[in-house]
Parts: sequence; C-alpha cells; structure tokens
Amino acid sequence: MDRLDHDTAAAMLLWQVDLGVTEALLDAPLNRYDLAEPVRAPAAPAARVTAEVLPMAAPDPVAEARALADAAEDLEALRAAMTAYEHCELKRGARNTVFSDGHPAARVMVIGEAPGRDEDTEGRPFVGRAGQLLDRMLAAIGLGRESPDPAQAVYITNVMPWRPPQNRDPLPEEIGMMRPFLERHVALVDPEVLVVMGNAAAQAVLGRGGITRMRGRWGEAWGRPVLPMCHPAYLLRNPENKRDAWADLLSLKARLT
Repeated sequence: MDRLDHDTAAAMLLWQVDLGVTEALLDAPLNRYDLAEPVRAPAAPAARVTAEVLPMAAPDPVAEARALADAAEDLEALRAAMTAYEHCELKRGARNTVFSDGHPAARVMVIGEAPGRDEDTEGRPFVGRAGQLLDRMLAAIGLGRESPDPAQAVYITNVMPWRPPQNRDPLPEEIGMMRPFLERHVALVDPEVLVVMGNAAAQAVLGRGGITRMRGRWGEAWGRPVLPMCHPAYLLRNPENKRDAWADLLSLKARLT
C-alpha cells in the first residue's frame, strides 16, 4: 500500500472518530477481511493500558509564567526569568529580549505593545521613530526617560519583550502568557500611574481593546490609575490625531500635579 499523505491520513482518522473509535488496540493496522478467524487483541496489564492510552499532560505556559514571575524578587531576577522563558515562539525569531528603559523609581510607567526592528536591534523599548515621538510628547509635559529625578522621569516597557514577525500585532495567546510577567513588572516598579499605549497594551492591562474609543478615559488596574493612549506609531500614520494625544498628555500632567 502506498504511503498515505498527511491530509488523507487525517481524514481517515476523523472518519474513524466519527464512527465511535476511542482507542487503538494493536501497534499496526490489521485487515480483518483477510483473516479466516477473528483475532482479538491481547490483554494488557492495567498499568500499561493507562500509560499507553492517557497522554502526558501538556505544560501550562501561563501557569509557568506566573510561577517564574512570582518568584522574581527584583527587576534583574524578573529580566532573567523572562529571558529563560521558552513557551513564547516569538523569542526564537528575536535578536534581543527587550526588557525596559528609563528610571525604575519613576512615578509614571509607560507600557507599549511590542518591540519593532530598531528596538529588537538595540534591546531597548521605543527607540525608533515612534520612540522619538514618544520622547517629544513626554518632554512637552516635563517628563523624560533620561531624567535622574523620579518625579520627572518615566519607566518604559512593553507587553511583549520579543519582536513579532513583520511587526504584526501580538496574538491574544501571546499576550496571555506574558501577562504574568507584566503584572509582576508593575508590582516591582510600583509606579503611581500607568500609561498604556495601543490596543495590545490596553488588552493586557485593562482586559479590553478599542484604543481609539478608550483613549483619554482613565481606568484602573492592579490598584493603579491607568490612562489609555494611542500608540505613537499610530500618531505617525494619523497625524490629525495628535490633538487628542496632547489632551491626553495634559490629563496625565494634571493627575501628577
């Protein structure tokens, strides 16, 4: 018999499942029409049947992320835990783990979506064109990642520490498995205010998207006020929305006063 291709084999397996087949009794297929007498499968010890029939439990990526994140007692330990995490496929195509930038004692923590090409190359968040726009936006209200004064500094990170291919949006399952690291990151930095930029950041922190509707409306997550804003990359593509971004920045400034 010719070797079955994948699609044909899968179709035959589904047909058998529809007929009610629940388990295989022999190690190789058997054509019973060729047999003079019916053949019964040999009995196996209960322990062997259990071992062969029951599959090994697959690891839970979110539970493992939670355990690693909760065990991190400081930012360096959290960075090491994220770097060692192997369940996110994005890591395999990234050059660097992009962890954070800015002052870790800052009052404001900015959370973006995911690194782009420049960020992946440098290993720092928001260093490309969108990052340069973000720096100018923050400077307009007296804040900056380079400021040595925590009252005027910001701390910046992303939901995803690895660049998605072709800069696509992070998938919901990718956001879900990295969320425990983000929550622990926020707890360790302990900022007064969170600023979430873009849909992926809003989804990870606030549990919902639709950033153009949410922007400028204060929410709360993890015991802290949260200001959703449009991502600077969106503003570069849609400069007419910079007026709204300026209103959001003034709202942030008022909250910090």
